[in-house]
Amino acid sequence: MKRFLLALLLFLFSCSPKPQHNTISISLTPNKQSLLLKGLDPAVAGEISRDTLGNGWQTLVPVYRMPADTDMMSYQPIQPGKYQLADSVVIFTPDTPFVKEQAYFVRWYHFDKGKKATDYLRGQLRPGQTQFTDLIFKQ
Repeated sequence: MKRFLLALLLFLFSCSPKPQHNTISISLTPNKQSLLLKGLDPAVAGEISRDTLGNGWQTLVPVYRMPADTDMMSYQPIQPGKYQLADSVVIFTPDTPFVKEQAYFVRWYHFDKGKKATDYLRGQLRPGQTQFTDLIFKQ
């Protein structure tokens, strides 16, 4: 009986679908004045778009200017600008135009990761750690 239950549990857990992780892509608009962010979770994008101050986007996908010393990436000020949601695409237009041949990066924070205790037990995450991905682009 125990072997049957063990086999049943093993079967159920092995057949469960793996969670879908959101991946975003970035590209410049044809006039190179704005940045397009595609692939964000529609529920999150819809919730943040209701933010009248516009600070919600800066906590999820802030845009930074790339420093000469890449070790200083975490200490850069956020590039000021305006975020707009059009369908499922977020459009970022900076207050001052992107400088030609200057590199910039978008820091995409993964707030959906680390919600399970097993992530901490396996050593994949530490308390207080937020995972992010830097997406680099140049005009």
